[in-house]
Amino acid sequence: MAQQLVTIFGGAGFVGTTLVEHLAKTGVRIRVAVRRPNSSMHVKPLGDVGQVQVVQANLRDEDSVRAAIRGSDAVINLVGILYETGAQKFNAVHGKGAETVARVSAELGVTSLVHMSAIGADEESPALYAQSKALGEKLVKAVFPDATIIRPSVVFGTGDGLFNRFAQAASLPLLPVFSGDTKFQPVYVGDVVKVIIRALSDSKMQGETYELGGADVYSLREIMQLAAKEAMQNVWFVDVPDFIAPFKVFFLGLLPNPTITLDQLRMLGKDNVVGADAQGLSELGITPTLVEAVLPTYLHQYRPKGQFAEDVKI
Repeated sequence: MAQQLVTIFGGAGFVGTTLVEHLAKTGVRIRVAVRRPNSSMHVKPLGDVGQVQVVQANLRDEDSVRAAIRGSDAVINLVGILYETGAQKFNAVHGKGAETVARVSAELGVTSLVHMSAIGADEESPALYAQSKALGEKLVKAVFPDATIIRPSVVFGTGDGLFNRFAQAASLPLLPVFSGDTKFQPVYVGDVVKVIIRALSDSKMQGETYELGGADVYSLREIMQLAAKEAMQNVWFVDVPDFIAPFKVFFLGLLPNPTITLDQLRMLGKDNVVGADAQGLSELGITPTLVEAVLPTYLHQYRPKGQFAEDVKI
């Protein structure tokens, strides 16, 4: 792969930053395509001088997508949104936007395409997020049949938006729990990145779909409890009854950066775990990283005394 050019759409986000750091070690040149380059410069020092380039691109603007892909040997699309704002709609980003990346990649002779989707992608889902993810997979496959589809469960690691959010919220005396029994299979960001990098050069992975989950399955309530435990915070978790939840979530969804939306509440109606017949980490020979082994490395920042909250025993 050395000296190849890999373009990563959404390469400055949580997964993208880790991917750039590890991909740079393979010697490839990396082009990070983002909507706001000025706020994405943190990825440039992750490679050698000149190895990582940041360019402007918007999946809703085909000309910018084409410019970002031109000359690339491989393309990775990590772009995703958790809720809609302005022109950033689910179908525009996950559906049409994903199709644009795949179609332009095919037209420009890209040899390898990796598309990030999500466990739970389903055209019949009541959640628009899941519908749009399924639509994106369908459109990508139609124009780039050899694309590798990656479907992770919730991804954890330094900078994640799940455990960090719950650990920070654990400083409150009380936290509401919506659909607390819903199951998740958190997967470590480093393991997800391993799969993506391997897919760039492993011809056997072309055209395949992989569902990525960790070693253990947790309920949403257990995930919140794990975060609070690592933050060394005593918090009272209160289950919100299903018949009340939509009313409470409606108002939370009006916030500029909503903690939960009605669409996400609909997603919580179905477990987010690897399917029984799906290919995953085990088929690729990757041992999943344990949640408990990683959480202490970055959630200590939320402890009352930070990393010094515990006595060190020698």
